[in-house]
Amino acid sequence: MKKDISIGILTGLIANAVGLYLYVAIFSDESFMTTIQKSMAEGYFGKIVTLGAVLNLLVFFFFIKKKQDYKARGVLMITVIIAVAVMARKFF
Repeated sequence: MKKDISIGILTGLIANAVGLYLYVAIFSDESFMTTIQKSMAEGYFGKIVTLGAVLNLLVFFFFIKKKQDYKARGVLMITVIIAVAVMARKFF
């Protein structure tokens, strides 16, 4: 059970990172690092991270469809943690 949740968390982190990279690669004319640095300086980094988390939705439903509920729980947990971190960074 703990192993499956850990796999779900790791998969959620990887999916979020890939989603973040894909979003920057598709919608930005600058390099990845330049875009990340500029977004942090201008205050819209949280929005990019949130858009990157859209891939977590696909991973979550994939695990649900395969009846791997604990892995889906791990993906959901990391998605909530990322959302709370983005909100905390924005308001504090």
